[in-house]
Amino acid sequence: MKITPLDILQKRFRRALRGYDRQEVEAFLALVASGFEELVRDAQALRADVGRMDEEIAEFRGRERALQETMVTAQKACEDIRESARKEAEITLSEAELQGEKIVQAAHAKFLRIADDITELKRQRAAFEAQVRAVVESHGKLLEVFRAPDGDEQIEYLPAKKR
Repeated sequence: MKITPLDILQKRFRRALRGYDRQEVEAFLALVASGFEELVRDAQALRADVGRMDEEIAEFRGRERALQETMVTAQKACEDIRESARKEAEITLSEAELQGEKIVQAAHAKFLRIADDITELKRQRAAFEAQVRAVVESHGKLLEVFRAPDGDEQIEYLPAKKR
């Protein structure tokens, strides 16, 4: 059974012939009621505090849950970004390797063209040298043919002028 400060104040005792001093009992009951009222107020305040704290705890738990979910989401995003960066790096590396191979192939093809050009130029030079030798030899033979039998090298072979 719950007893309130008002119950204490309204409590009436039976009168007996030689009972307690009525003023003293009422003063004591007033004192007890006052103390009890203070205890009831403290209990109500504590219950209110407990209610607020329960609400705060629930709010903090909600925040904690949200933070955990955010952290998990951030970790997943970080992993996704890391995986995406790895894939992009692989693609970039593959493209760079392919481009490098193309450059090497182009350089090799150019080298082969230059080597062919050099070979062709050497062949043309040899042919030109052979032609020059042939011309020099033919001119030398012509000089020998036109050389005078007595060793005079100054023979005029010009046709005579008509006068």
